[in-house]
Amino acid sequence: MANNYFGITDTGKQRDNNEDTFIAQKTDDGNFIIACVIDGVGGYVGGEVAADIARECILKDLAYIAGNVTPLLVNTFANANQQIYDRKLQEKGLENMACVLTLAVIDLQNNQFYYAHVGDTRLYLLRDNSLIKISKDHSFVGFLEDSGRLTEEAAMDHPKRNEINKALGFAPNITKDSDFVETGHSPFLPGDMLLVCSDGLTDLVDKKLIKSILTESGTLEDKGKKLITAANNKGGKDNVTVVLAQNDKAPRQQNATRPAVSVKATTEIAEPKPQPKVVEELAEPVVKSKSNQGTVLILVILFVICLGGFIWQYWLNHQPKAEPLKAVAPPVKPKSAGEIKLQDTLNKLIGNTLVLSAADFKEPIILSDSIFIGKDSLYIKAKGKIVFKKDSVYSGPALVLAAKSKYVVLDSLAFDGFKVAVATHNDALVLKNVQFTNCVTPVQTSYLFPDKKYISGRLFGGMFQIDSLPKAIKK
Repeated sequence: MANNYFGITDTGKQRDNNEDTFIAQKTDDGNFIIACVIDGVGGYVGGEVAADIARECILKDLAYIAGNVTPLLVNTFANANQQIYDRKLQEKGLENMACVLTLAVIDLQNNQFYYAHVGDTRLYLLRDNSLIKISKDHSFVGFLEDSGRLTEEAAMDHPKRNEINKALGFAPNITKDSDFVETGHSPFLPGDMLLVCSDGLTDLVDKKLIKSILTESGTLEDKGKKLITAANNKGGKDNVTVVLAQNDKAPRQQNATRPAVSVKATTEIAEPKPQPKVVEELAEPVVKSKSNQGTVLILVILFVICLGGFIWQYWLNHQPKAEPLKAVAPPVKPKSAGEIKLQDTLNKLIGNTLVLSAADFKEPIILSDSIFIGKDSLYIKAKGKIVFKKDSVYSGPALVLAAKSKYVVLDSLAFDGFKVAVATHNDALVLKNVQFTNCVTPVQTSYLFPDKKYISGRLFGGMFQIDSLPKAIKK
């Protein structure tokens, strides 16, 4: 697959700077195509800075792609969002900057594409001469258009067309809202084409004209340039950016299968031939006379054995009896009241939220055994200072999550002195303002895979942030 992607951006007719940027390239391993359009907002300089930050973050995080793609895209958006937000706090002139973007990742080998989207940039799929809008505009006017309350023409002329309600850089920690980033995936069949574009195109060029240009003959570069020209011919009010990607594999031709002709076949089944009967001649048994000497010998042997057993048993009964050894069990240290109370509360908990109040646990919770969490999902929040400390002779984990646990949040807890503070599986654990003191291994994660299967993927990095002070968390 060569020359199957192309990107282009243009300042337009009415602006003298370009806040748009794009990505149109393969990943470092060559297995995926990255098609992305980023539209910066927030002033003359800020928009460009935000767009560049997002672009660099995407190129870094998606240099190699493996495993479950969608969580990787969401994590990349979260990283870019945090970097933009932190930069805003550092530089006063950039306090209003943000960006919107649409990112498509195309799996070349398996004919699939995955996407993530925030804002009013757009993703279209062209298949069989039909142009389908995949992403949804995160704006009030976009909602009206997507829901059919506004026609495309009315939406293009609406005075609040460019007012968005989602963008990277608006607020930190976007992953707390699972619906913030729009995601999805779909087959990318031979002959399919993806269009990723900024609103500088779709605010001026309607879907009918876009489809007409995309279905013309010519290269992707020709089509990309024609889309830019079409926007500029309509006034070029904004920066306009276009990225195209096509599955240029040869379409598979399915051979028609002719109906089978019914043929009557005569099959002769040979009857089994009768087997000859085997006649066994019974010979008369030969009777041997037994000698009495053998019987006498057997009886003598049995008598000697019985006599020996009687003598042995008599000797054992007259030996002095030794006192039986008693097994001494190691002393079991009783569990602390806080430990018993916490495990009992977890076992009887109805619902998925547990608030641990410092008023109920007035001193550190001393653990001499692991606290087991067996729920699929659970939110444990400390109200006040809640500290887990290990008993002097205990060497196991403080908390152990069950293999079936999928989403367990620990909020504002502290662990002191454990070799392993929390033992978990897969990606079930979420930490918020959790403190580890003198813990050799704060979190030990085991990944569970099916037996005898081939596993591909990677462990995500940068999912945790380290701060000297606890972060304020919105309620």
